Formats: sequence, structure tokens, C-alpha cells
Amino acid sequence: EMSETETILLGEKLAQPVILAPIGFAGIYARRGEVQAAQAAELAGVPFCLSTLSICSLEEVRQSVSQPFWFQLYMMKDKGYCLDLLNRAQHAGCRVLVFTVDLPVLGVRYRDIRNNMFGTDASRMPIRSRLSLLREYLFHPHWLHQVYMLGQPLTLGNLASLSMDLQSLSQYRVTLSWSDLEWVREHWNGKLVVKGVLDQDDACQIADRGADGIIISNHAGRHLDSQPATVTLLPGIADALHGRMEIIIDGGIFNGLDVLKALALGADACMIGRAWAYALAASGKAGVAHVLAMLRTELKVAMAQLGVENVNQIDRSLIADSEIFNSST
Repeated sequence: EMSETETILLGEKLAQPVILAPIGFAGIYARRGEVQAAQAAELAGVPFCLSTLSICSLEEVRQSVSQPFWFQLYMMKDKGYCLDLLNRAQHAGCRVLVFTVDLPVLGVRYRDIRNNMFGTDASRMPIRSRLSLLREYLFHPHWLHQVYMLGQPLTLGNLASLSMDLQSLSQYRVTLSWSDLEWVREHWNGKLVVKGVLDQDDACQIADRGADGIIISNHAGRHLDSQPATVTLLPGIADALHGRMEIIIDGGIFNGLDVLKALALGADACMIGRAWAYALAASGKAGVAHVLAMLRTELKVAMAQLGVENVNQIDRSLIADSEIFNSST
């Protein structure tokens, strides 16, 4: 018998309808950060999704947990790189592949440009930025000791064998087509979820091409200003799909009531990103576990206040009539 917050998603039983979203470079937030987050997710009974751009490799994370996790893939120019990652993910037992399609080019992020983050010459970092970095190191001795000193290697673990680093991001495909999705579907034996969907027609085409689910996401709003909030698009996409695929929503989920609202508007589960990243930076594995426990408690309280006995009973009748959530407009 399932508890009030438990649900089945993509064939997996979740303690609550929440997934830890893929976050690049999470291993610089805490010592071997992806390992700590994966362990916290496993203890909480929810999936952890490892980013292509993680510090800890697929193999390192797999050795740290007893259950398989999810893996997120960026398409690159050389499909040999992608095939290598897919094979490693299959070997690690990953049952769900999250294929990100909303990053054809990096967004204009001026802080990264000023700091020459994606440049080829580290010496070109402005003196002011280098001094600021040195000051940050000195004022954060715990991070300096735990992460910078004990948390090495701080490299892109999944791409190390491919001789790729931060400056090799040009290996990403700059254009994606439906044939790329079909190629991934052909080469991946597990569940396939497409991340970065904001359009009803795209969602239906993705279903036609054999994917098992979508993630409605605007990449945390980090790459293109003025994109719509994902929650405003959710009802329309859910209505267009008519239950053909499972729907996950990403962006702006900060508490259990947000989870309930997303489920009421048509989602099957939610991904959280900043919520677990900040918790990881603050308190490591214990911090992530604390956030997941808070979310579940808040969800249970919201359900009790609304007279809902289990998450599968949550539907749009709980949402007050509002033009913004009327998919027919």
C-alpha cells in the first residue's frame, strides 16, 4: 500500500513526486557534490539526475549508491561522444535518460564573459576578478579545504576520457533536429525523457517519436530573458498530450505547495534545481536530505488542508478559475 505522497513515475516508485534536476558543476558546491546529492536522494526515495557536465563521473556516482540514478545528455557535434556516454550510462544501470534540447547556444551571461569562464586563456581573467576570487577563497576556508583541496579532481568527470574540458563546450551541437531525437531513441534502451519543452506541438511530436516523457523547462530562465514561466504553459501542454506521456515540470518549485499546484495543473512530478543546489552548498548531503524532507512535509500539509488523501487525487479542481491557467485561451 502506498503512502499519501508516493507515486509511480516512468515505472519507478517515488516517495514523493520530486526529482533532483541535473545541475552542471555541482561538485564545486560541496566535496564530491554529486555523490552527496545522489546519496541524499536515495535515502529520501526520489530520483537523482546526473548532468553531463558533472564533476563526479557516472562511475563514481554509481559506486556511491545502491540504486541506479537518471542521466542527462547534451547532444554534441561528434555522435561518438554521445554514444560513449550512452553506453556508460547503460552500464551504470541508469534507467532514465534526460535528453536536453533547449541549449542550442549558451546564453549571454555577462558575469561569465567578464571572468573569461569559457575562454581559452586563464591569464586573461581581469585582475579585479582574480583578486575577487582570491578574497572569496580566503573568506571561505571551509570550502577551500573541503572542496578545493580534498574534493579534487575538479574536472568534468564524464568528459575526462574524451579529453574535453570547459573550453570544449563548442563540441555541443548548435542545431538539433527531430532526427537527433530519433537517433537517441534508437540508441537508448531505457526510458527517454526530453527536457526543455515549452510548445504544445513539440510535445506531441516528441510523443510521436517514442519518448516516454517530457520536462517542461526554460533552463531555469538562465539563457533567454522574458521566456514564459513554465507553470503558465503546463495546462495547455497537458491538455494537448491527453495522457500520452508523463509530464515533469522544472523551474520555480521551492516548496511542497508548489509541487501540489504543479500536479493540479497537469504534471506527474516536479524537478527541483536551485533548492537542492543551495542546500548542498550549505550542508552537503544532510542539507539536500533536509530540503527533500521539508518538501514532503509541506506537500502533506497542503494535501491535508485541501482534503486530498493521496497525490493521485490532485487535479485541476483544486485550482481556482483563472485566465492564466485556462488552456483554451
